[in-house]
Amino acid sequence: MKEADGPVIKVPGYVHLYSGKVRDLYAPLLADGEVDPDRLLLVASDRMSAYDHILRTTIPDKGRVLTQLSLWWFERLADLLPNHVLSTHVPEVVAGRAILVRRLRMLPVECVARAYLTGGGLGEYRASGAVSGIPLPSGLRDGSRLPEPIFTPSTKAPAGEHDEPMAYAEVVATIGADRAAEVRDLTLAILMRANAIAAESGILIADTKVEFGIDADGGVMLADEVLTPDSSRFWPAATWQPGRTQESFDKQYVRDWLTRDSGWDKASGQEPPPLPEAVVAATRARYMEAYERLTGLRL
Repeated sequence: MKEADGPVIKVPGYVHLYSGKVRDLYAPLLADGEVDPDRLLLVASDRMSAYDHILRTTIPDKGRVLTQLSLWWFERLADLLPNHVLSTHVPEVVAGRAILVRRLRMLPVECVARAYLTGGGLGEYRASGAVSGIPLPSGLRDGSRLPEPIFTPSTKAPAGEHDEPMAYAEVVATIGADRAAEVRDLTLAILMRANAIAAESGILIADTKVEFGIDADGGVMLADEVLTPDSSRFWPAATWQPGRTQESFDKQYVRDWLTRDSGWDKASGQEPPPLPEAVVAATRARYMEAYERLTGLRL
């Protein structure tokens, strides 16, 4: 089993800039040896993060799933807004899990839309009857479909810290009223479009997180990843039943193993334990099934 703390991959013709929880950023080198100011190489690794920790155990083929599924969705969202993809022609060492993208000024807000109530949103609802300051009807349970999708943004916390829910007024204060309204409407439109498409494959998308950047002309672009098992909750429609934890094709399986079966206390501050081989295999199978059911393709 591979471990997640290995060295950064050397990519010929590129310089490594940054490694996040899952992705690694490189910049192309120009003929004169200078760094390209306009383009980046975005590489999705096989690393798995959960509860603000990068796990020591990797999930084989995860980076390929994230990259290829994002590309599939970018095509199906292209009429809603442009995205940052420039090319899929990348060095062989990262082929299949990397894309060449535009450099953007990323907005400092995690844009989240929810169509169903679960996870952190459920915790907020139980405490206050609202999510991100949006009042919801009484009597909702884990997995309940919301009357309509809601925009529930959060902060973009530094590595190792936890994203915190934001009220819409805080988003306005952070990026301005016009931009806040624009990304709110786009986030909701993305989730609604995606659920209409996923329904054809028997999948419900409970919620999703998207990221936006601003290009040189001041326009909004969809960036990073979109509608993957890392950024969204995918539930099989055939077994959806409010009032219990739903089956899923996403990283929730790993979260559940960590908090329910591993003996690890997420409040302890300790590093999570390595994932057993069986959990790795089951997680990989869920990511692959999400890709194959949605796209109708084999990876």
